[in-house]
Order: sequence, then C-alpha cells, then structure tokens
Amino acid sequence: MQQGTEKTIAEPVILSTEFTGSYEKKSNATIDSDEIQELRERFQYRFSEEAGTEKLHAGSADLDFVFDKLSELSFEKASAILQEIVRTHTGDPNFPAETMDKIERLLEGEEKYGADHDAYDFDVRAEATLVHYFSPYPEVRAITDPYDDPTAPVETFRAYLLGIIWTIIGTGVNQFFTTRMPSITITSAVVQVLLYPCGKAMQLLPDWGFTFRGKRHSLNPCPWSLKEQMFVTIMVNVTMTGLWVTQYNVMTQKLPMFYNQKWVGYGYQFLQSFSTQMFGFGFAGVLRRWVVYPTKAIWPTILPTVALNRALLAPEKKRSINGWTISRYWFFVVVFVAMFVYFWLPDYLFNGLSTFNWITWIAPNNYNLAVVTGSVLGLGLSPVTTFDWNVANITWVPPLAIPFYSLFNQYIGMIISFFIIIALNWSNYKWTGYIPINTNLIVDNTGNPYDVTQVLTNDLLDLEKYNAYSPPYWSSGNLVVYGAFLATYPLAVIYVVLREWRPIMASFQDFWHGIRHRGKSIYEQFTDPLSQMMSKYKEVPDWWYLCVVLLSFVLGIISIEIYPTNVGVWGFVIIIALNAVFLIPLMLIYATTGFNLGLNVLAEMLAGYFFPGNGTANLILKCYGYNIDGQAESYVSDQKMAHYSKIPPRAVFRGQLLSTIIQVIVAVGVVNWQMGHVPNLCEPDQPDKFTCPSLKTIYSASVMWGVLGPKRLFGGLYPILQWCFLIGALIAPVFWYAQKRFPKLLANWNPILIAGGMQNWAPYNLSYFTPGLYLSLFFMYFVKRRYIAWWEKYVYLLSASMTAAVAFSAIIIFFAVQYKSVMLNWWGNNVVYAGVDGGNGRQTLLDIPAEGYFGLPYGQFP
Repeated sequence: MQQGTEKTIAEPVILSTEFTGSYEKKSNATIDSDEIQELRERFQYRFSEEAGTEKLHAGSADLDFVFDKLSELSFEKASAILQEIVRTHTGDPNFPAETMDKIERLLEGEEKYGADHDAYDFDVRAEATLVHYFSPYPEVRAITDPYDDPTAPVETFRAYLLGIIWTIIGTGVNQFFTTRMPSITITSAVVQVLLYPCGKAMQLLPDWGFTFRGKRHSLNPCPWSLKEQMFVTIMVNVTMTGLWVTQYNVMTQKLPMFYNQKWVGYGYQFLQSFSTQMFGFGFAGVLRRWVVYPTKAIWPTILPTVALNRALLAPEKKRSINGWTISRYWFFVVVFVAMFVYFWLPDYLFNGLSTFNWITWIAPNNYNLAVVTGSVLGLGLSPVTTFDWNVANITWVPPLAIPFYSLFNQYIGMIISFFIIIALNWSNYKWTGYIPINTNLIVDNTGNPYDVTQVLTNDLLDLEKYNAYSPPYWSSGNLVVYGAFLATYPLAVIYVVLREWRPIMASFQDFWHGIRHRGKSIYEQFTDPLSQMMSKYKEVPDWWYLCVVLLSFVLGIISIEIYPTNVGVWGFVIIIALNAVFLIPLMLIYATTGFNLGLNVLAEMLAGYFFPGNGTANLILKCYGYNIDGQAESYVSDQKMAHYSKIPPRAVFRGQLLSTIIQVIVAVGVVNWQMGHVPNLCEPDQPDKFTCPSLKTIYSASVMWGVLGPKRLFGGLYPILQWCFLIGALIAPVFWYAQKRFPKLLANWNPILIAGGMQNWAPYNLSYFTPGLYLSLFFMYFVKRRYIAWWEKYVYLLSASMTAAVAFSAIIIFFAVQYKSVMLNWWGNNVVYAGVDGGNGRQTLLDIPAEGYFGLPYGQFP
C-alpha cells in the first residue's frame, strides 16, 4: 500500500474493542487521538499485506504491540532507522527486494515517492516499525511474537519426561535408518505431531507439586504450553543430526566388508561418542555471539519447526487467507493423511514412481542414454525424475525450507559440474572411463571394489602388499566432488571474512571481554527486540561451555591412547584447532543460506599428511574434524529456535546436555544390534535398501586420504586436485569485489553455494535435486512474492506435514512388509533396475584392457 488515505484500504477488518483505549491513554505528540482509529485500520492493512493476514488475526496482540511502537515513533527516528536498514541490508539476499526498493524510494523524499504528506509520513513510520521493532524478515515475523511472557512454564516435569522418551525414540529410529538410501528420518516435524497429543494427555495428571525457592513445581501446572512444546522439541532435536561415531565410524571399522577391526568394542564407542558430541555442544555455546543473537542469522532450516509448533499450539481465529479458511492444524492433518497413504505407492507398490528413470525405459540397454539421464547409474538429467516427496525433499537441501536463491545457486553448481563429469569420463581422464561414472565406491585396477585389507598389516599400509595389488581409483563424479570440496574451503573462509570482517571482529572482542568480565551481559551489543526480551533471563556463562570442551578433549585423548588407533595426540590437537578456526565462517554461511559445508575432506586430508598409511587414524580425525562442526551447527540452530521462542538459555543448556547423554547410550546400543541382526547389511542387493551409501563414501575416503595418503594422491594419482585450493582462493576476492561494485545485480549470487552444489554427486545426482528446484521455484519464489499471507501460514506446514507422513509411513511399511520380505514382483517395481541404469549390462565407458588391468603400470604406483 502506497497511499495512506482511507480510500485505499480494501475492506479493513475492524479490530476488537478489547485493544482500544491503550493508545488513547498515552500522551502522544506524534498522533492525535482522533487519528488513532483510522491509522490503526491503515496499519492493520499494511501489516497484513506485508507480514501475513493470518499472523495478525491469530491474536491481535501482535498488531497491538507493533502499532503501539508506531504510535510513539517520530518521523525523524523512523527515517534514521530506514537509513540504517539500507546500510545494513543492501546486498542481503534474505531481505525482501520489494521492501528494500520501497525503503529506498521513501528515503528519496515525499515528492519522488509520489504520495500525499500523510500517506508518506505513515509509510515511513510503518516500514521502520516493522523492521526495527519486530524483524526485518517476513519469514521471522511469521513464526515469532514481538512480545514475551516470562512466567510461562518451560522446564516442567512433564516436559522433561516427554523429552527423554522422544529422545530415545528419535535416536533409535534415525540410527537404524541411516544406512538406507534414501535415508528415512524422524524429523522435528514427526516428533512435534506426536508430542502435541502427548502433552495434552499430560494435562490429565493431578496438580501435585511442591514449592522450592519461592517457585511451585507441579506435575500439571497448567494447560500444555507452546514453550513446553518448544523446549521438548529442542531436546529431541539433538537426535536429528545423528551420532557420527555410531552412524559411520563404528560400522566402517567393524564390518568385515570394510576394516574388520574386532577391537572396536563398547568402551571405545562410548568414549568416542561422548567426546565428539560434547565438543560440538561446547563449541555451540561459544558461537552464540556470531550466529544466534545477530538478526541476519535467520537459520532458514529451522523455520518450519517453529512454524509447526505454533500451528499446533498458538491460538487461531478462522480467517480467509487468499481464499483459504482452513486452520493451520487441520491443514497439517489433511496433508499428513494424504501423504501417509500416498507414500505406499512410490515406496512399496510402484517403485518406478520414486526412481522415475523413464527416459531409460525407451532404450534400457543404451549406455549413453543411461549415463546422461539415469537416476541410478547415471547423472539424472531429466525434466521429471520422481513423484516421491522423500526424494525431492533431499535432507541437506530441503526445498521448502531454504531460500530459493540458495537452492538455485547450488543447482547451477550441479549443472556446471554435470558437464565437467561428462568431459572427464568421455575423455577417460585419469582412467575414469573404466569406472562407473557416478559411483562413490573406489575400485582397484581391475574395476572391482577396492579391498583395503589386501594392503594392510596391523591396520597400517604395507608397501609390498600395495605394490602387488593396486592403487585405489575414483570415478568422474567422485573426482569432481573432492575437487569442489578442496576449492570451497579457501573460498568460504576468504569470502566470509571479507564480507563480515567488522561484525566478526566485534564479536571476538566481546567474547574475550565476556571471559575477563563475567558479569557483563552477552546481550549488551544486541539491540533488536528478540535479544532485549531474552536479556531478562539468566545467561549461560561462557566458562560452562568451555568446561564441556575441556571434558570432551580429555575423553578424546583417552580413547585414542588406550586403543590401537595409532593416532598421535599432537594430530588430535591440530584437528581441534582446525575446527576452532573454521567454525565461525561455516556457521555464518549456514545461518544465512541453509547451506552446510563440512570439514570432512579438509580434516581427512590433514590426517593423511599427519599419519600416512593409517586409515583408522583418518577415520577418527575425520570424525572430529566433521562431527564437531556438524554437532555445533545442530546445537546452535536449536539455540536460535530457543531465541525465537524465548526459551531461557539455562533451560536450553540443561535440556541439550541431558539429551546428548541419552542419545549416545541409545545410539551405541542400536548400531550394535543392527550389525548383528540386519541380513546383508551394506551389500548392493540388500532388499530393504540398507545399502549404506554414506558408509561406502566414508570408507572410500579413508582409503584414499588415509591408507594411500595425500602425498601419493596429489603427487602421483590426481595432481590436479592440489590446484583446486588456489582456484577457490582466487575466486573469493574477485567475487567479493564484483559484489561491492554491483550489489544489486549480484545480491542473489553466492560462489560458496555454487561450489557447494558441485559437491552433491556420487552417488546422488540431478534426479534428487531437479524436483526440489521446481518446488522451491513455485513456493519459495512465486507464492512467497504473490501470496505472502498464504505462504507464511501454510508453506512451512506443508513441508513439515509431508515429511512427517513419509517417516511414519516408511516405518510402518518396513516393519509390516519389507522386514518380513513381503515384496511385490511386478513391472512397476522391476523396471527401475531392468536396464543399464539399474546395474544390468555394460556399466562403464571402456572395457578393461587386454592385459587385465587399467591405470598406472605395476612398479610405477605412487
């Protein structure tokens, strides 16, 4: 709305009289009392148009609060706020472009804005009020309130009880399905759906309790609250990212098809698990100043979680949103039921709908067609690749959570790397023509899976055995993935530091000052409404988190010293220091774009230099190098959820610590049961899809970087990889400078995301990302721009409900029919694997030469 007159208001809804009068009692020099009702109606329309009609009418308190601020805001202060917004958010891809354009026109003056004085004055103050007293981002306004009730219960007996129960369930199920392709996860959405009726059931408990230090604690203090729901969600979220040690290291070290190390027992597993998880927890607390409190750190991946809890518990009135009147709760229920039933089609009844490699059906035995368009063997270039939400909603690139520009940048990276992979394979660069184009397995010089046990003696590389066997070789897809990883590390650090140098240094200084002066509030440097509301609660001192880091360090040293890992403490220390250096830039990237860049490749490369020929040391140090950052991201994103929901920081600390301990105990138990009871675990023909794609990647990497080592890898096998560091380092300043010169033109382009998209191959391909691009384009771009109110009310719920339904349906399908080997043998399930794309017939561009092997000649191995 640009005109401020009453005539421009399209059927405004008059607010209830329960909120009138609070402004008339104020002595207000800015607005006359006679103007209040007209201004209130005008602002209601403005706020509804920008922030979502539903959000306002869910309870008029949001509007009441923000209008209160507008009524007190002078034109001069509003202008200053808008000038600061332009300075701060120019080039910010998450800030709405339409809003920025409007603010810039407002700052040009009343005449150029093209409105009468009253309308111009109102619009200046309305825009300033929204962005300054609520949030600059409509996504955040959609899932938060600009006020808080500090008396609302959080750490109740029933909240802790449900948190413990669902932590156990979530850890167990997610650990069990982590080896499946594609994996199935009990997400936050699933837990929230089941948690809600559980919380309601807890209201049947008697109101028995006691008073301690002036505060009453009861089994049933009040109706199940939004803050309790969020607190339990935060506890259970600890299980969402899994436990690296049990998901990857334990199986890779212990299973006969990998390292077959019998000494990997419970003691080693518990020490490693507690150490790696607690490290991430400790570092997360240190990171608060950089990625929790700053407004720009919106954490797009957590917004659906907060939105769903609000849908379940926030009061809501029935209103028309772009013609839709269904409530958020019933919208969730309808979509959930529909997807729960539908998922039986692609997952069990008609697998061709899930892996829709329909182009290969035209000529199943055509190798070139399968390589380019296939979804299994191939690179997945096809306009339509699946009708399965579990495929389209790829875990690390959720299309209805991350911003469209983020997914689009990554997709551009995949398209660029698609042609690079094709060129490498068709030119037989470094013998890639003898290897399936996109496999994540490493192979020997006969094309068979690499058997690392043939080159080891006492778990260390035996050169005599190695020279008699073969070096390991990568596919074209794997070669591009690792090249992209190596380029991304210098690119990410240099680019982020150049863009965010001032706030990074300011937070460093504040952190050091906080350690020296423990009475200083962490919130002093943050003036946004959320931080000011959170400042009312007791903070978690930095030294608490530093103590957790110290404990994790001690447990890690014990685990590598008393077991035959052959890992030196000095190498362990360097990897921990590496995490500390990279944590801030990686968290800043994730907090603003939803893109997760792990340190796994950098850690395993350094570990290979430190301990050459030692695959076990590589696995362990890679675990610390990646899992610390990965867990820190998980914990700190939960802290951001608490920030949005106004959960006391010390409650979050206690809840996350307890859940971490429970998670480790449960995960260790499940992984050991799984290795003993799931038949043909990790085999390619495992009937229930427990083919362990990630485990094979972990194993392959440990052989390449650990057993073979980076010196042999860079020096003799793939020397081009070492130049990728330089490429990434050069791209960063060039792109940064270009964005400084052309901020609007390049605002939505991010070189880190483009390079990150190039990492999405082997074994995944375009078929897993193309449908997500369509969904993101429609919902996160078109709908968000044209129907903002509908988008804010329903889109996050749509994602959450379908994800929850898939998880529930998959669990029932597995244990009801698949686990009992009740399989359907018909064309719709068999066509996926009928031709070359499914593994039948020719799988490589070139046949093995007449001498029986390819690659470097014997006697010339690096």
